[in-house]
Amino acid sequence: MRAIHRIALVLVIIGAINWGLIGFFRYDLVASIFGGQTSGISRFIYALVGLSGLICLPLLFEPSRDVEVERDTRGLRNVNYGTEFGEETDLTDIRDYSERKKSEEKK
Repeated sequence: MRAIHRIALVLVIIGAINWGLIGFFRYDLVASIFGGQTSGISRFIYALVGLSGLICLPLLFEPSRDVEVERDTRGLRNVNYGTEFGEETDLTDIRDYSERKKSEEKK
């Protein structure tokens, strides 16, 4: 995650906390710290939080990095969930090795 996304995410979390305070307790923390909702600095912070929400929007559509999807030689998907059960042994190499070994023995 890039630095701009981290900063935007922090601002979005601050905005969410502020909205939670407004919704539950009718208390606007940003307005009370910076001199009311109409003060210039409060409006600037509200604008930053709004822009941060727009910056974080692509994070919603990013694929999860926890799940690793691999394609085998036939083009089929092999989903690896990072557990011992997610990995499957590819036995095609063993068969190829045994066939090569038999052909070498015949020579």
